[in-house]
Amino acid sequence: MLELKGISKTFFPNTVNERRALKDVSLSLPEGDFVTVIGSNGAGKSTLLNIIAGSLPIDSGGGSVVIAGKDVTKLPDYRRASLISRVFQDPQAGTSPHLTIEQNMSLALTRGQHRGLGPGIGKARRDYFRKELTVLGLGLEDRLRTRVGMLSGGQRQALSLLMAAFTHPKILLLDEHTAALDPQRAELVTTLTEKVVGEQGLTALMVTHNMSQALRVGNRLVMMHEGQIILDLDEEQKRYTSVADLMDQFAQVKGQLSDRTLLT
Repeated sequence: MLELKGISKTFFPNTVNERRALKDVSLSLPEGDFVTVIGSNGAGKSTLLNIIAGSLPIDSGGGSVVIAGKDVTKLPDYRRASLISRVFQDPQAGTSPHLTIEQNMSLALTRGQHRGLGPGIGKARRDYFRKELTVLGLGLEDRLRTRVGMLSGGQRQALSLLMAAFTHPKILLLDEHTAALDPQRAELVTTLTEKVVGEQGLTALMVTHNMSQALRVGNRLVMMHEGQIILDLDEEQKRYTSVADLMDQFAQVKGQLSDRTLLT
């Protein structure tokens, strides 16, 4: 479903500030894979997601991004919109605060499609939105005409997750989408993530700093360091791996752990 081959990304090349964020990274995700990605700040996790989404170009001279058999390496993000959905760390990034819940959902439902003039949100679509929102268990199905800016961070993130899965994307990218939430809301969104990905059989890549979460969620775990993948665990290996094991692995590579890595 997703094939990354020889991906490199250098920021500020040929200057004193040159930094290689990704170094010849290759990664393959079969259909239905749910991969969690961990690593310290600067490891290249978000850069990797930006490359897949098309928000950043890869370095010239090689490398490719293939989604569902289609080479999208040179396509900008808007040309990949029909293939990829993304939920960001900031709950405000995935929704428009000045539009209502139903308006946000309507836009998400037609993402990546040609839009023209047409009727507004009709009864059939509104009934569909209510049905989908009921899954969240947050009572939002009774607040379709509430402006999204009036919702809490957890409610907005849950809504963003639901909308991201509307079009059954080939790839779902989750960029630390629970990091800005309090523990209770983070757990709610994590549970919803597992439910949505599992029920729809989505192929997903989830970046997180929480090692416990990374071990518990998904069927595969990847650890990154200094722009490279240094560990790739399958479902069975994850089952017999602890947070302490991961920290030992990371310590062997880095020599010492950053403060944020210790926040598990």
